[in-house]
Amino acid sequence: MARLEWKEQAACRGLDTNVFFSDDEAEVAQAKAVCAGCPVREACLQFALDSRQHDGVWGGLDELERRRLRRRRQSGAEAA
Repeated sequence: MARLEWKEQAACRGLDTNVFFSDDEAEVAQAKAVCAGCPVREACLQFALDSRQHDGVWGGLDELERRRLRRRRQSGAEAA
């Protein structure tokens, strides 16, 4: 998929982005629910990982979850 072309197909397109950048647990859960049914979830997550997005919910993962995923991937690459 072309660079950022995936955004046109994102389930969150046109929604209030504040819910994806909230500290409120209910809003974070709402954002993750939108991501759960998104057809481009993986592309969104990969974009967030590649561009080192620190804030918000991207590809269904919050900041802490993405940090953990990066560590797991890094540990796996070092072990290989």
